Amino acid sequence: MKKSPFYLILGGIIITCVLFGACQKKASSAAQSDAASGGITVRLLTDATGVDDKSFNAAAWRGILEYYGDTWQNQSKRGKFYDVVTAQTQDMYIPNIRQATDEGFDLIVTTGFTFADALDTVAKQNPNQHYLIVDVDWVNLPNVMQAVYAEHEGSYLVGVATALKAKADGVANPKFGFIGGVPGATITKFEVGYVQGILSVFPNAQIVDYYANDWGRPDLAKTQAKNWYDSGVYAIYSAAGGTGNGTIAQAKEYRLEGKNVWAIGVDSDQHEEGLYNATDSAVLTSMIKRVETSLIYALKAAQNKTFRGEVIVFDLRADGVGYSDTNTALTAGIKSELENIKQQITSGQIKIAATYADAKKLSGFPQNLMAMDN
Repeated sequence: MKKSPFYLILGGIIITCVLFGACQKKASSAAQSDAASGGITVRLLTDATGVDDKSFNAAAWRGILEYYGDTWQNQSKRGKFYDVVTAQTQDMYIPNIRQATDEGFDLIVTTGFTFADALDTVAKQNPNQHYLIVDVDWVNLPNVMQAVYAEHEGSYLVGVATALKAKADGVANPKFGFIGGVPGATITKFEVGYVQGILSVFPNAQIVDYYANDWGRPDLAKTQAKNWYDSGVYAIYSAAGGTGNGTIAQAKEYRLEGKNVWAIGVDSDQHEEGLYNATDSAVLTSMIKRVETSLIYALKAAQNKTFRGEVIVFDLRADGVGYSDTNTALTAGIKSELENIKQQITSGQIKIAATYADAKKLSGFPQNLMAMDN
């Protein structure tokens, strides 16, 4: 019979759990030496966009750097305690996971659901190895920790922020866009949360969406963003990895020309990526997905020998998601209202649908979006 994983919602409640027996860690002599010197070893495995995507993978890398006391500018312990390997194609996922396993790292981290099948294959063959996968909750193995996030909660906040900014700007009947990478349940949480936030301010707002079916095609997002901005779309939120950088690039060009359009960042605070002069950014706000929180959690579990197969939901109450307020265009009044809404979400007063199926049951929610629940 298939076992269910240990489920824990940080800031929420324990849903269900099946405790697994403890696993003994088998490591190479090099890894054992590093662990004995005061730190565990970890390898981060990413898709082709790498840790320079200024988004999802970058957040995971920041978590590792923070854990070891390094910074982006000073990665002094890289190569001794931690490193990263980027797969240029998906057929390298299994070889990369196997190589890291053979090298005896205390923890191996994979980012994104595209790694799920490869990790499932290798983890079953190596029950004593500890793995963490981000954005997946269906690899139900006792040696795999799975981190998922309440993206719909953070996305609701940036949807509200964007709509409030449009209202403050006096935009009549504003239109809003969403660009996704590869459709699926995780990206759907971004989209439906964002749309619900907008509709809470503009119940009849027009929403358009587009999926690039790729995480590394900023050219596709840039073209779509240009078409939408030209048609009157006020702001575009992208949850598309490196693809979303194209949205920011187009928003920068148009704001430099004096057009009142915005990009909404994702995963990391993308304010700097949106700078089109010394002080002004085309990124109004970003939905912060604190992937680094889950990396630090897993590393501490490995260090403390409390690591186990569990699904952990990093929600708004646990500071797993949030929004950035770096841009001064996000006024004090808007930020105050967002903080009030944030409290209402964490208290349960505001409930946000996390699936398209549930969102479509809400009054006025668009029925023709491209979002997919699986």
